[in-house]
Amino acid sequence: MYKNLREFLDDLEKKGEVRRIRHEVSPYLEISRYTDGESKSPGGGKALFFERVKGSAFPVCTNIFGSEQRICMALGVKDLDELGAGIRKYIEFHPPGNLKEIIRTIPMALELTRFFPRTFRGKTPPCQEVILRGEEVNLAALPVLHCWPKDAGPFVTLPLVITRSLETGKRNTGMYRLQIFDKNTTGMHWHIHKDGSHYYNEYRNAGKRMPVAVAIGADPATVYAATAPMPRGLDEMMLAGFIRKKPVGMAKCVSIDLEVPAEAEFVLEGYVNPDELRREGPFGDHTGYYSLADNYPVFHVTALTHRKDAIYNATLVGRPPMEDCYLAKATERLFLPMLQTVFPEIRDYWFPWEGVFHNIVIISLEKEYAGHAQKIMSGLWGQGQMSFCKAIVVVDKDVNPGDPAQVMAALINNLDTASDITLGKGILDVLDHSSPFPNFGNKIGLDLTSRCSGEPPRNRKKINRQIPSPDGLVCIIRAGLPGASACRCLFPEYSQDSQNRILLLSVSRQEQSGRDFAHMLCHLAELEMFNIFILYDEHIDLEDNSLILWKLFNNTDPGRDIFAENHRVVLDACVKGPADGHDREWPDELTFDV
Repeated sequence: MYKNLREFLDDLEKKGEVRRIRHEVSPYLEISRYTDGESKSPGGGKALFFERVKGSAFPVCTNIFGSEQRICMALGVKDLDELGAGIRKYIEFHPPGNLKEIIRTIPMALELTRFFPRTFRGKTPPCQEVILRGEEVNLAALPVLHCWPKDAGPFVTLPLVITRSLETGKRNTGMYRLQIFDKNTTGMHWHIHKDGSHYYNEYRNAGKRMPVAVAIGADPATVYAATAPMPRGLDEMMLAGFIRKKPVGMAKCVSIDLEVPAEAEFVLEGYVNPDELRREGPFGDHTGYYSLADNYPVFHVTALTHRKDAIYNATLVGRPPMEDCYLAKATERLFLPMLQTVFPEIRDYWFPWEGVFHNIVIISLEKEYAGHAQKIMSGLWGQGQMSFCKAIVVVDKDVNPGDPAQVMAALINNLDTASDITLGKGILDVLDHSSPFPNFGNKIGLDLTSRCSGEPPRNRKKINRQIPSPDGLVCIIRAGLPGASACRCLFPEYSQDSQNRILLLSVSRQEQSGRDFAHMLCHLAELEMFNIFILYDEHIDLEDNSLILWKLFNNTDPGRDIFAENHRVVLDACVKGPADGHDREWPDELTFDV
């Protein structure tokens, strides 16, 4: 495994996974344009190394995790499922019952001790080869990226933010973006549901200043561990040690009582005051939209340390696919065995990238009794990070949840819109913009599993009318639906003999609400061969499968934007406004075109 970032970069270069940019580039949008284009190349493109950055003495690397090969290299595996297999070995461990079993467990116990972080024992930790304090600190010397045109400023996008609980003394390492305000202050973007925010509230309630350290550019396993949704109180440095098969070396900070990865490229040391807030954002986020401005704590940097030849590591997030998709995939595979300890009937699961990690999950279930699918939905909505998930789709155990064709076949052939939809309410990710309320809203579950004893039969009335040609459909919608301009029959290969037929429509909303369009659609006799309709804004390319899924998952509030009438269902994936009962600001979509 890799001791530090540079060892990883060297190995990537040997394997032809690095593209070097040798001419001078600007951290204002230019590096982002390169990175966005590379991230969306087939297979995730290459890692990028920018040798000369305008206004800074430090080079920049991006997209280092952004392919299946690179994320596996970063985590020391040939396949990401190896991570889960390693975790499963410890989860399935049973306490010894006799002396013979105790002897057998000794190697496993000794192996566990290898994961604990260790104090750096050399003379000078690499991260402290250069030490700047007080007025010497100038964050402008770092090549921090201004990622998207409407961002409020430059943001540190791959920081390892290290804090310690005031009550328990336990360490947390999380990844929370930092907006650069000036030479020695940044925003501290702690979402209200995150451990960093929880620890901050402990200090705030006690009226005490909170010490904070931020490492930038650590070894790849440690960077990944900071992104992982670990249970509160478990040290992410132990997870990094587990992945590395070697402990993370930690160095004491020079000005505060915290420890940081000794091999980091940069470290920011400082504090957060208990009641000091400042406007932070907007920021182009991983949802593909700008997260809106809000008040967040302020991080005061009192010391900046770094390697003599430090490399600045950054990431760019935006509409999938991007580098963070591969980090999320690693989390999906790593945490499956942990989820199965609570729900052993779950065979597998999949988070489609278009759902941006919190909007939809597909669950493969070994179904045993009536209502089992609904029980899993309820259980997941009350379970840790899964509670943020807006939509849960449950399929049978013989359906591969990661195969879109198999999942869509189950939806087309099984879904009974009258009995298979479960609606609920609960917490949502802070970045969900579709709900009328921040952090709280409607959820939906779809049961696509086979019926078992005790469950009511599905309505198996098939739609027998022939589907018109594409040109014929366009003529029908333009004549009968004012504002409609284009349409697409989804999955026509399934549609002739299926339980459900889906039609996508591009519409110009103007003053009409989604409910208005839904009412017209549900009474348009010429379209009676379809029973499910999805509305999109008129500029959306209905032939772009990734785009239509991304819009559907991100723009739909299940309680407000799903309409059922006359045995038909309409989903509204358009931009919302007051006419739709959405009074919150709707964020702008990310683009480099201003």
